[in-house]
Amino acid sequence: MRDKIERASVPVLTFLARLPRLVPFVILLVLLLAGAIAGHALGFVLMGLAALFVGWLLYLAWPRLTSSERLMRSAVVLLAVALAITQLFPRG
Repeated sequence: MRDKIERASVPVLTFLARLPRLVPFVILLVLLLAGAIAGHALGFVLMGLAALFVGWLLYLAWPRLTSSERLMRSAVVLLAVALAITQLFPRG
């Protein structure tokens, strides 16, 4: 299963590698900020996309990470998921 996902990811990773290093970060940041501003269902979708992207990268990098790197990156994914879920419930 992992091999299929890795092979299917090669074209996207190749495309991302050709972009300037700052572009994927800015796209991720825009998704998170737009999700925070939009709120509710749209915010959930935007932040969910950001969480999926980071989770996908974590999955691909997992075998090569140390334990502390796994812990920190997993915390980032969990935080992104938590932020996405909070967008579903209106405040006050």
